[in-house]
Amino acid sequence: MKDLFSFPNPVDEVAARVVAGGVLLLAIVTLALSLAVDTRWLWLTVVMAYGFVARVLTGPTLSPLGQLASRVIAPRIAESKPVAGPPKRFAQGMGAVATVSAAVLYTVFDQVAATQFFLGFVIVAATLESIFAICIGCIVFGWLQRRGVIPESVCEACANFGR
Repeated sequence: MKDLFSFPNPVDEVAARVVAGGVLLLAIVTLALSLAVDTRWLWLTVVMAYGFVARVLTGPTLSPLGQLASRVIAPRIAESKPVAGPPKRFAQGMGAVATVSAAVLYTVFDQVAATQFFLGFVIVAATLESIFAICIGCIVFGWLQRRGVIPESVCEACANFGR
């Protein structure tokens, strides 16, 4: 059970960017459908929230998108590029907070505009990661680590990856 609830370190940057691309597509489709067709399409935020929570808890193991990205797509498009795992896990945690918030705001409180706002944040973050290799969560992780909020022992490996 301990192996199930683990996160890889290092992480394949290519797979992480592919996952972000999948999140980006799903978030754009969800937001567009909610604006153009019917707000009931916001139920897809629950799917996104599941994916983020699964990736935080188990890496790609219980995430269909994580499995597709790491086993099928990433190996076919580029050579693996290892990066430190803890900042990527933190980034997935930020995505989990945003998408779980969106899902709860929609499914429990019927707050459409707030849900769409969170989807906008996810779209920005996923765009930066998937297209430009800028990981907002990794930047925040490094900032928190430099200020002592996250102990250096959490990510001693980060120094090996230039973070």
